[in-house]
Amino acid sequence: RWIKFEEKVEDGGEHWSAPHVPALPLHSLFQLKTCLQKGKMLLDLDATSFKEIIDKALSGQPEEGELQPALKERLAALLLLQPQHQPTKSLLQLLAELGLSPCQGRKHGCPIRHPPAASSPGHYCILNVQPRHPEYPAAASLSFQLRNRFKKKVPPGAEAAHVAVGEVEFLEKPFAAFIRLRRGVSLGSLAEVSLPSRFLFILLGPPRVKAYHEVGRAMATLLTDELFQRVARQAEHREDLITGIEAFLDEVTVLPPGKWDPSARIPPPSCLPSPRRRTAVDLRDQQSHGNGDMTAAGDRVSPGHPCSGEELERTGRLFGGLLRDIRRKAPWYGSDFSDALHPQCLSAVLYIYLATVTNAITFGGMLGDATANMQGVLESFVGTAFAGFVFCLFSGQPLTILSSTGPVLVFERLLFSFSQDHSLDYLEFRLWIGLWVAFFGVVLVATEASHLVRYFTRFTEEGFCALISLIFIYDSLKKMLSLADAFPINWQYRLDNVTSYSCTCNLRRLFNSILTCLSTLHIPPLPSIQCPPATLTGLSRTQCLDRGGHLLGTSCQYVPDVTLISFLLFGGTFLSCTALKRFRSSRYFPVGVRKLVSDFAVILAIFASCTVDAVLGLETPKLLVPSELKPTNPARGWIVFPFGANPWWVCLVSAVPAVLVTILIFMDQQITAVILNRREYKLQKGAGFHLDLLCVSLLMVVTSVTGLPWYVSATVISLAHMESLRKESATSAPGEHPEFLGIREQRLTGLAVFILMGVSIFMAPVLKHIPMPVLYGVFLHMGVAALNSIQLTDRVRLLLMPAKHQPDLGYLRHVPLRRVHLFTVIQLLCLALLWVLKSTMAAIIFPVMV
Repeated sequence: RWIKFEEKVEDGGEHWSAPHVPALPLHSLFQLKTCLQKGKMLLDLDATSFKEIIDKALSGQPEEGELQPALKERLAALLLLQPQHQPTKSLLQLLAELGLSPCQGRKHGCPIRHPPAASSPGHYCILNVQPRHPEYPAAASLSFQLRNRFKKKVPPGAEAAHVAVGEVEFLEKPFAAFIRLRRGVSLGSLAEVSLPSRFLFILLGPPRVKAYHEVGRAMATLLTDELFQRVARQAEHREDLITGIEAFLDEVTVLPPGKWDPSARIPPPSCLPSPRRRTAVDLRDQQSHGNGDMTAAGDRVSPGHPCSGEELERTGRLFGGLLRDIRRKAPWYGSDFSDALHPQCLSAVLYIYLATVTNAITFGGMLGDATANMQGVLESFVGTAFAGFVFCLFSGQPLTILSSTGPVLVFERLLFSFSQDHSLDYLEFRLWIGLWVAFFGVVLVATEASHLVRYFTRFTEEGFCALISLIFIYDSLKKMLSLADAFPINWQYRLDNVTSYSCTCNLRRLFNSILTCLSTLHIPPLPSIQCPPATLTGLSRTQCLDRGGHLLGTSCQYVPDVTLISFLLFGGTFLSCTALKRFRSSRYFPVGVRKLVSDFAVILAIFASCTVDAVLGLETPKLLVPSELKPTNPARGWIVFPFGANPWWVCLVSAVPAVLVTILIFMDQQITAVILNRREYKLQKGAGFHLDLLCVSLLMVVTSVTGLPWYVSATVISLAHMESLRKESATSAPGEHPEFLGIREQRLTGLAVFILMGVSIFMAPVLKHIPMPVLYGVFLHMGVAALNSIQLTDRVRLLLMPAKHQPDLGYLRHVPLRRVHLFTVIQLLCLALLWVLKSTMAAIIFPVMV
């Protein structure tokens, strides 16, 4: 049988083989061509049953004379025999048969069921994916067709084609017929599953001819080729089919007989050329490329972002690009909520929520250190929830996740130091800078400055994405290494010296202090006061310290190896996330289970790691979120007033640093937007560069007035958000890889993430059970996943590979390897320069350098 690839019944007769690319003898195609030239040809036949089709096919033999009535009857009886299909059995059915059947396989003592006629033809079924006609004649499906689980593998809109070939003893010359029905008709039990049938091919002949089987395979292979299907559907004469076979032969590749094993089965490739590309191939151009093909050449000219899309074309009017963004996104606004009704969105919400919480705590803590808690963890939570919610509600690309970024953090640190050195109020100074940034942002939107995005090249995108990904990887590892300071590793602990380790609570110092105080006051000690024992047992460390005692002994500074278990949780979470994400392409379990596990991979990894931590019971660092809704620094309020604390000229001078922040925000926002709107993500609802920049600019006003952090698109978290919403084809033929259909574009996941961020303050009792090393492992997974999504990573691997082991990449067929390596080395040098720049106080100009 064929759907996309060939499957054979194995010699044991119990199951189908693995799908494989059919390998045909070349002479079978020429013999098929001869059969179509001389055999019966019925195009657009009107028939509603298989018996009617056979009667019309046997009605005459053009150019060969009529068949004898007796031969017609015997052929009709033979072709109308009930076909025997190889059922697709479940594992439970196979085990049941193994236990109940007295004998298995084709052994001498076991009966074998044969068809009534020893000369019955072999039967092939081909399923062609084509749009079905809306008016098919109704036909009742047989019970075994309804029970056949193979139906789930058949793509929607498929039709069946049937090939019947075989040897018969009563024929003296071959009988061949090609039949195309005018409408798809369900032919009862002829097909393995109940589908409308369009094409039939019959080839029967005397036993002395041995090529019938291969001719039938050739016909079946042709009918699964999309270009030949188009020819067969549109053919009006016999010559049209012959021309289709000749076009097929023009694309055939011959394998030398002595250089490969004909019994070997070629596995299906990971990707196939589209029929459009096959029809566009010019053979003369193809021959001029001795080391490549035009399929790979198509990959060279496709840009990574919509540089030619109408999203970035200038209108020449004020706010023209913004109005066009609104008109483009408005029709999709309702579907942005209805498209989120899928279980995959639930896993995306939980995954991105935990990543956003960790990011908010990390940047909130660093902001608190840099600004004397004028902005802390609580402000980071509130600002992330508010800004993210508003952005997802009104932006042009709601899949974007807003967050604080490194360059913004560096600017906040510099601004606070400048304010302290010049006796200026930090929050008021920051308010005016934010207002100027918002004004400049609106000006950029009005003048359609976002059209400059079309000049961002792959070099820029990959450098920015690689740097942000490396920052995530570096920060996660840095956080884990810092645990060794809070939880020292017991390098000096020796198991053999365990008898000498002890720790007791000493209260003698406290009692001596009381006696000294009484002696100073010349008060004789009471007779009832007795000297307590030097040490007390049974007191915990906290109780001892609360009573004013101190710990005495060699093991008082001992702590369990929290650092070790933290690293195990960290590495285990990262490896679990990676392995479960790849489980979608595993060979184990049904496809529905694999998809479910892959969609919830991060959540399952976090749950497993939290369970291990709870079972062990060690005091690993946990996720701590604020539990009260009040500013981190009691000296500030929730509203920042523009006048009163600073001189009046500060509002004018603020425009100077605001220009630098505007460039920072514009570059950071738009580079991330370009990466998220790449053409390979197959986004259907369009981008909104101008609308996104307007939302970020207006949010600058609110966050500046309330003293909350400034927010811009977070590249790595946004990429993780999109990857968690990948759509793939629900059904795939055996051997066919699921087709990437695009991203589940909607607003609800982002809104749910930021709503959960807002209520996280009230979820502190639950969140405190999540270990921080687990979340750092998720951070590492996001950074590695984002790094692996860019071409730079593949080209870095090429630097370490000998030429003979390099993969067959498209650009390697058309670009000399030394040029590829030179391009990669230049990118790595620029990336190193950006990393050095990021690590200094000049990091504020980092987006400009990108």
